[in-house]
Amino acid sequence: MSNYVTAIGLDVHARSISACAFDPMTGEVSRARFGYDPASVAEWALGFESPKAVYESGPTGFHLCRALRALGVDCAVGAVSKMHRPAADRGRKNDRRDAEWLARLLACRNVVEVWVPDERTEAA
Repeated sequence: MSNYVTAIGLDVHARSISACAFDPMTGEVSRARFGYDPASVAEWALGFESPKAVYESGPTGFHLCRALRALGVDCAVGAVSKMHRPAADRGRKNDRRDAEWLARLLACRNVVEVWVPDERTEAA
């Protein structure tokens, strides 16, 4: 398991990414919003101490994970079927809250990571 200090949750859509960085030692939370641009996300994430990012598996695929890893950001894709939301949160979905929820799950090491295939395998 990698050692990281800052947990970053990403709520990823085809045209936008909402991000939330959470430092569990200080409780500090930082938020940002990007167009679908891995370089901008990586630049922002690398401004934190030992960052690790996570986003939910889904229709956006694994491109963002591979791109962030290539840019030096430790990134994982979480198995959405293994993430349990409190019942009160199910009806209040928004990108900003989802990104923070992912960051907090990652900070407490409660994310089941999925295997990230290379481009050729994903295309098959």
